[in-house]
Amino acid sequence: MPSEFVDPYIDQDTGILANLPGARTWDELKQAEGELVGARMLQLFSNPPKVCDGNLDELRLLHHLLFQDVYAWAGHIRTVEIRKNIEGSDFFLPSTNIEMGIAWSQGELERDHMLKGMGETMFVERLAYHYDNYNFVHPFREGNGRTQRAMWTLLCHAAGYDLDWRRVSGEENDNASRLAAEDRDYSALVAMFSRIVRPCDPSEPFNKDLISEGHLNEL
Repeated sequence: MPSEFVDPYIDQDTGILANLPGARTWDELKQAEGELVGARMLQLFSNPPKVCDGNLDELRLLHHLLFQDVYAWAGHIRTVEIRKNIEGSDFFLPSTNIEMGIAWSQGELERDHMLKGMGETMFVERLAYHYDNYNFVHPFREGNGRTQRAMWTLLCHAAGYDLDWRRVSGEENDNASRLAAEDRDYSALVAMFSRIVRPCDPSEPFNKDLISEGHLNEL
């Protein structure tokens, strides 16, 4: 009989993700993540990169920056298969196809000119489509949502729109993402983004009120 699968990311003594702060329960890990990743998020948006184009190297750099104080594997793509901890949910893209999946998603984004030059209605519709593409890949064992939201915040600002993530709950984001991934129904994502998109001047710094709220770290 085949041996039972052992998740290499899990500490076998505690049953939670092996972590640098030494958390021994999921609640302790969540608290440590919130504090450490929140501080790194502020660091990122205090000195953001000049260009954001959604390639895999860029996503790995963002993930490493945000999670370097929490996980030794920060910035490394996952080697196991994962799905949301919801009954009946589908698995994300197989780990062996992550590089191809991100390359395809970025190609789609480039064909849309990185969302630049679009009116708000078209911007929201195309953002929903691209958000789903990247979300389905889920390249990391943990921290995909925060890494992706950081990427979209950077990319959308360059395209002339800010995203007010404070107006989105984790449950709404997960439900909208699942509907898009499993049923190809983008309506919930479109509704979500329609509510949080704000036109901005890409030559101006990020809205500090949005960043200081820590909303990117909470979904």
